Amino acid sequence: MNFQKNILNLDCEGETDRICSFIQKQVSLMKRDGIVIGLSGGVDSALAAALSVKAVGSENVFGLILPEKESDPISAKYGKKHAEELRITTETIDITPTLEAFGTYEKRDKVIREIFPDYDSSYKLKINLPTDLLSKDAFNFFTLSVENSTRNVQSTRLKKDALNGIVAATDSKQRTRMMHLYYYAEMKNYLVCGTTNKSEVVQGYFVKYGDGGVDIEPLAHLYKTQVYQLSEYLGVLREIIDRAPSPDTFSFQVSDEEFYFRIPYDKLDLLLYAWENKSMISEICEAMDLQEEQVQRAFRDFTAKYNATKHLRELPPMLTGEPE
Repeated sequence: MNFQKNILNLDCEGETDRICSFIQKQVSLMKRDGIVIGLSGGVDSALAAALSVKAVGSENVFGLILPEKESDPISAKYGKKHAEELRITTETIDITPTLEAFGTYEKRDKVIREIFPDYDSSYKLKINLPTDLLSKDAFNFFTLSVENSTRNVQSTRLKKDALNGIVAATDSKQRTRMMHLYYYAEMKNYLVCGTTNKSEVVQGYFVKYGDGGVDIEPLAHLYKTQVYQLSEYLGVLREIIDRAPSPDTFSFQVSDEEFYFRIPYDKLDLLLYAWENKSMISEICEAMDLQEEQVQRAFRDFTAKYNATKHLRELPPMLTGEPE
């Protein structure tokens, strides 16, 4: 098939049926009685929940809402409202005490104070990559930005050790949420449903043994734009669909595009498809009104991220029984 702008358009009815059949089959194969899902207030978890309800019934789906002190309060509100629309039982657990006991904030803030000595708990913070990849080349260097109570923002490029320290602490948020999800899954004899889409899987935008540590991934074959298509079809709440996608792990608001992808989803997904399927550069440029240099720049970024995160998509290496 020649590359074209509508190449990711779905047969929403057929795709919904296919995913629901997959969910039903996995619940049966794993001999589970239902599904536990974390409701983040974002479109991916909202769609996964809607599909789960359609597959196994609302009475067999349990939602967990797991905020912490740096989460956007709207996330829990939307998660709860969506659960009510789907008529699924939920429980809300503030994971802040667990994170404090582990030292998540303390460990991260120690790293930040080495860069900005005046930083304290009144500040907001985020990390992000250079945006607008299609306009100019820029290395994948993360920037730390902090905002004080008077809205004065300071930013600096992060060195490797500082980035690693911040990421290591921050990733404990996703891993803590997964600990809660598996507690309820095992208590109820349910499986844990993942919410990672293909745009995230291919580029490694998930935390191993965090949001990536699940029993099934019913959205992992769908690009983000296809997630939106199915969400519209299944009637996911408009405020969730319209909400800007965000990791929601930092107190200073940052979008998925700023934090990791560097390209808006409407262009990102088409370019990812073209990269995976080795589409002709000339066809991509014509369909998307891009220059060859822009396409090649995106492809280099995809290749670098795919290779750097390959280990996240694989089981741990294991020795065989025989000497190699």
